Amino acid sequence: MTEKEQLEQQLWNIADTLRGKMGADDFRDYILGFIFYKYLSEKMHTYADKALKPNGAPARSF
Repeated sequence: MTEKEQLEQQLWNIADTLRGKMGADDFRDYILGFIFYKYLSEKMHTYADKALKPNGAPARSF
């Protein structure tokens, strides 16, 4: 088993553990909401850093 296959299997096992008895479709909808929220949050931080950055000062990094 390659390193990539091991990683995929480990991620799948983690998702199964987190999902518990919830159906896969319900879990997908739940997780996609969090992924979308994370995307919006990162975009907002980027926008705010650019808008609020004083001249010549570096933007913060995560």
